[in-house]
Amino acid sequence: MTKKRMYLNAFDMNCAGHQSPGLWTHPKDKSSTYKDAEYWIHLAKVLERGRFDAIFLADVLGTYDVYQGSRDPAVRQGAQVPVNDPAFVVPIMAQVTKHLGFGLTVSTTYEHPYIFARRMSTLDHLTKGRIGWNIVTSYLNSAAVNIGLDQQISHDERYEIADEYMEVVYKLWEGSWEDDAVVLDVENKLYTDPEKVHDIRHEGKYYKVPGAHLCEPSPQRTPVIFQAGASKRGRQFAAKHAELVFISVPTEQIGKTYVEALREEAKNAGRNPEEIKILSLFTPIIGRTQEEAEAKFREYQSHVSYEGGLALLGGWTGVDFSGYAPDDKIEYVKNDAIHSAIETFTKIDSTKQWTVREVAEFVGIGGMGKVAVGTPEKIADEMERWTDETGVDGFNIAYAVTPGTFEEFVDDVIPILQDRGLVRKEYEEGTFRKNLFGYDHLPDHHPGRQYRNRFSFQRST
Repeated sequence: MTKKRMYLNAFDMNCAGHQSPGLWTHPKDKSSTYKDAEYWIHLAKVLERGRFDAIFLADVLGTYDVYQGSRDPAVRQGAQVPVNDPAFVVPIMAQVTKHLGFGLTVSTTYEHPYIFARRMSTLDHLTKGRIGWNIVTSYLNSAAVNIGLDQQISHDERYEIADEYMEVVYKLWEGSWEDDAVVLDVENKLYTDPEKVHDIRHEGKYYKVPGAHLCEPSPQRTPVIFQAGASKRGRQFAAKHAELVFISVPTEQIGKTYVEALREEAKNAGRNPEEIKILSLFTPIIGRTQEEAEAKFREYQSHVSYEGGLALLGGWTGVDFSGYAPDDKIEYVKNDAIHSAIETFTKIDSTKQWTVREVAEFVGIGGMGKVAVGTPEKIADEMERWTDETGVDGFNIAYAVTPGTFEEFVDDVIPILQDRGLVRKEYEEGTFRKNLFGYDHLPDHHPGRQYRNRFSFQRST
């Protein structure tokens, strides 16, 4: 019996600590060297040695300032601040790897699609077709006010903006330039045939983009589409656009609920539910023995920042937990932050009612995802069991300490997964999308593909 392939991404961010607030204080953690090219070069080489599909680079615009009504707790604890732009580390990692893909997080709410489309095409060219885009709509009010808005745009309207954003970038990437527009005809001194470069003439509710894309077609044209929205509106968006979906859930039951809901949305959108690959957040704590792993986990827990955890949780949920006692139960509150974040701890799993203390301690290592503690064999068993019980296709591997967590996983767990036929032993040649799915460009039935050759009948001016 052929086993289902397990997709693997590494989950990191251009900051210290990422999903484990306070762990930057651990003597083996090097995340504070995120500012150095050497950190990203080393990590990229480790991941390619482990045959990871990609590194998924998270990002936020703004600081976590909901907890205590201030950014100070997040700043004090290094909770995803300071944070650098993730795009600039991609070419550095691409230079020392040949196959590793790059999932770059960029918001549709705060960056114009015309400018953004050029940046992604540039990266796809520089990486020879290894770029992916994690589409977010941004959830921090601090980001909104710092780009000049009075307050955060409502949750569902952010997705309305994102839908039109996708229409614009698909037109630019897929329809503006024909495949053979660039001719490099030295004899006739013709670089590009202007008849094969087309204006997209987009005029919508949120964007007006009359002209042509600035870049010639990149190896993938449209980057691999990642998406991490788990609210109902986010699932609808993912079902329409996404190729890879990232979920962050603490229990199998919650994971299974999300997977089933997303597959149903994909079916409603007219897509094959199985063509969307769902990856779940997963943090491994690995030891040579179970006792060693559990001791390591306890040591990590001693470095967790309660304040940093609640700062992150406040940003994710939009709820200021400073007014709660540690043992108070968390209740559902709807707002314009990440709807699914507060739902995860309040509505989806009826068998568990979380206290503030429990959630703060839980998110202190690995964020809102599964944490597995054990020997390499037990970690591999847990990953198999999780895929069987939830229906996910793979994992975003987060770190407790970096690069140690990734190094241990590659050295000790990957060989077991490979022996079980779950993870490939060698990459295939070609683009990121081809390594994932076997083809370079969006499939014909994807909504973005409808814009290929859409404008070839008209002459650009």
